[in-house]
Amino acid sequence: MHFNFTNLFTWNNFSIAIDILIIWYLVYRLIMLIRGTKAVQLAKGIVFIFIVRIIAGLLQLRAVTYIVDQIVSWAVIGIIVIFQPEIRRGLERLGRTPIFSGRGESAHAKSVKMVQELDKAIQYMSKRRIGALITIQQDTGLDDYIETGIKLDADITGELLINIFIPNTPLHDGAVIINNDRIAVAAAYLPLSDSSMIPKRLGTRHRAAVGISEVTDAVTIVVSEETGGVTITKNGRFLLDLTREEYLKYLNAQLVPKEEKKIPWIRRVINKVWKWGAGRL
Repeated sequence: MHFNFTNLFTWNNFSIAIDILIIWYLVYRLIMLIRGTKAVQLAKGIVFIFIVRIIAGLLQLRAVTYIVDQIVSWAVIGIIVIFQPEIRRGLERLGRTPIFSGRGESAHAKSVKMVQELDKAIQYMSKRRIGALITIQQDTGLDDYIETGIKLDADITGELLINIFIPNTPLHDGAVIINNDRIAVAAAYLPLSDSSMIPKRLGTRHRAAVGISEVTDAVTIVVSEETGGVTITKNGRFLLDLTREEYLKYLNAQLVPKEEKKIPWIRRVINKVWKWGAGRL
C-alpha cells in the first residue's frame, strides 16, 4: 500500500490544524488569565462536573446524567456571572492591542522606561534606607492580591514610587503591584513565606517577597529599611544585597523583551518561502 504524502497538504487538513492551534491558544491564554485568582478553584469545579458527566454517561447513571446535564445547560450564564472580572480584563487587554489602538509605544520601549523609573526610585530609597516592596506581574495573575490594595492605576514614575513608600504616609505599608506597565495598587498584602532558607535577620517585607514568588512568577523588589540593601525574588529564589549593576542586569533580562526589527509583512512571507524552498534543494 502506497501512502501519498501530498494528501496531507490539503486545505481541509490545513484548516483543521489552524482550528486546533486557535483553540489551544485560547485555552492557554484563559489559563494564564485566571492563574493566581479565585477563578482557578471555580475552573477546577467546572472540570470536575464534566468528568462526573463523562463517567455517569459511561456507567449509564441516568439520574446523575440528567442532573449534570441540567447544570451544564445553565452553566453558560453562571460562567458569565462568575468570571465577569476576568472577562472584562480580557476584553480590556484585547482593546489595548495595536490592531485596535494604533501603533503606540513598543513593548520594548515601555519596559526600558519602567526599569529606568524603578532604578530611580530604588537608588533614592536605598541611599536613605526607605523600605519598599514592589511586585511586577508576569504571566501569572495577581488579581487576588491587587484586590487587597488601594487602587491607583497610575503611570510608573520614580517620583510616585518614592512618595508611596515615604514613612508614615497612608500607602507606605504593604506592596506596590505593577501590572501592564502601570502601578495598579499600593498598600497591597502579599502572602508570607514560611521557608527556613530565609535568614532570620530579614523582615516581613522579604518574607512577603519570597511568599509571592512561591505562588506566582512575579518579579519582586525589596529595599531594606535597616540596611538599604536591594533584594529581588522570583520563583521562590531570592538575590540578596544586589549592587546597582547587578539588579539592573537582572531586571533588564527579566522585564525587557528583545527589540524586534520591523520588517514588512510581505518581506517576511518571501523570506519564509525562500527558506522553505532552499531547504528542499
